[in-house]
Amino acid sequence: MILVTGVNGQLGYDVIKELNKRNIECLGIDIKDLDITDDKAVNEYILNLKPECLIHCAAYTAVDRAEDEEEICTKVNVYGTENIAKVCKKIDAQMVYISTDYVFDGLGNKPFDVDGNINPLSVYGKTKYQGELKVKAILDKYFIVRISWVFGINGNNFIKTMLKLGAEKESLNVVCDQIGSPTYTADLASLLCDMVVSQKYGVYHATNEGTCSWAEFAEEIMKMAGFNCKINPIPTSEYPTKAVRPLNSRLSKKSLVDDGFNLLPRWEDALNRYLEEINYSKM
Repeated sequence: MILVTGVNGQLGYDVIKELNKRNIECLGIDIKDLDITDDKAVNEYILNLKPECLIHCAAYTAVDRAEDEEEICTKVNVYGTENIAKVCKKIDAQMVYISTDYVFDGLGNKPFDVDGNINPLSVYGKTKYQGELKVKAILDKYFIVRISWVFGINGNNFIKTMLKLGAEKESLNVVCDQIGSPTYTADLASLLCDMVVSQKYGVYHATNEGTCSWAEFAEEIMKMAGFNCKINPIPTSEYPTKAVRPLNSRLSKKSLVDDGFNLLPRWEDALNRYLEEINYSKM
């Protein structure tokens, strides 16, 4: 049996969907079912279920708010993760920990290797990396999977925001100097399920193939949705946010390839399928 945390989020939702599709026994939980920061509750709940694997999608992901709420962000992303890893150790379960491109500082223009220089610029990035360290320190049977620019059917994301604004406005300013790879949770969920049955433990980067800026991503969304909304590319300096974002979020997929996993489809293909999934027909 596979236990999935954060089932109400974009990724957790699609992981459960994929497991069900494969007829793999699974259970999805969220904060109303279990507070991962409560070590006693985590211990009791997981010991009772004894899953063979736990896919940990739950996290504190409000990147800007985390700058003001470091304590709660740390509690969830670091100690919540530690609580889960400890019980996985007790019952000899595999653990999949979802991490982020924010563990890197985004300098340069080359893809970051899985063992590249870790230097998070934000509280969120720092706590996600500390979560990685907890998993590595406690477990041998783990997958750490760093992802970026996530979009899925369940919840809010950049695409849904662009579709809403594109229908209302003639033009939009979108950042053009942050480069990365969008990641469709349906594609990612399939890969995570492949990983679990492979038992090829380690650290991986998993995003859809190809890279773009947020402005280029927005342009493609408008094009596919049939909107005439013009995208004005602007530098990050003209769109200040509380948390610093990495300018370069390119992630190397070498460890995926080396271990024989299939790369995810290109992001444009993923975007096209996603718009179909949310029934966003071309106008």
